[in-house]
Amino acid sequence: MAPSTSTDAPFGRMLTAMVTPFLPDGGVDYDGAARLATHLVDERRHDGLVVNGTTGESPTTSDDEKQKLLRAVIEAVGDRAVIIGGAGTNHTEHTLQLARQAETAGAHGLLVVTPYYNKPPQEGLIRHFTAVADSTGLPCMLYDIPGRAGVPIQNDTLVQLAEHPRIIAVKDAKGDLFGASRVMAETDLVWYSGDDVLNLPWLSVGAAGFVSVVGHVVGTELHEMIDAHLAGEHARALEIHRRLLPVVAAIMTRTQGAIAVKAALNLLGLPGGGPLRAPLVEAGPEFVAQLQEDLANGGVKVSEVAIPEVAR
Repeated sequence: MAPSTSTDAPFGRMLTAMVTPFLPDGGVDYDGAARLATHLVDERRHDGLVVNGTTGESPTTSDDEKQKLLRAVIEAVGDRAVIIGGAGTNHTEHTLQLARQAETAGAHGLLVVTPYYNKPPQEGLIRHFTAVADSTGLPCMLYDIPGRAGVPIQNDTLVQLAEHPRIIAVKDAKGDLFGASRVMAETDLVWYSGDDVLNLPWLSVGAAGFVSVVGHVVGTELHEMIDAHLAGEHARALEIHRRLLPVVAAIMTRTQGAIAVKAALNLLGLPGGGPLRAPLVEAGPEFVAQLQEDLANGGVKVSEVAIPEVAR
């Protein structure tokens, strides 16, 4: 049973696409994932987490690892946070298998990315997403990210897909605020910002909340931004948005997100940092030094004991 959520924010409002911690030998650190999930939910005001998403390096984890990781996070925080399992691939049958696996593991919902690399037409997207939604009893959040997938989910396609009772939300990394406004006006689809640089603008046109990356380090502040906006305290929301600009720039604009987030978690002495799987590589000393400065400028305290020698 998923934690209680409102109809206008069915997956909660503040979510983060969680990194996957790895051990020095390359295996998944399931205990570390549980500790990170607990920190995000209990200390950083997360309503939910996305497990096995792109920031979780899902292209490099096996199906068995995905299931074990999902179970570890659900066991740690599933009674008090919405846990969404990333199930999307560019192969429909494999996606159906991952969707059913996530349901069996106890996920509360599915994140289904646009099939990437093979560039299906819109009819192919409709058939793909419909098949996934038909395959389980879980609510689905579509992930529209043409920069990675190669094709957008067109607005007319979203309007058609909204007719399915289990396709209820969109994580948007396309950035078409006007087009999305039309879809929100014509359907019951609930929008989530999937690009931290546009979090506040998305709220202004009706988004319910965020599926964030920078939420790993500023989840509480992002939740406060949402709360301020909903309370009509728009100047307060803008103040938070501007204060976090250095943090967003550091994590979202200078390198791949998982690389930046794991470097930030290392600086903060939090679980979840550490190695990445090839082809991703760990952040270099120059990036870490700049990241330390940006975090401080955004009000994030970095412990000196956590700063590697190369960054000092």
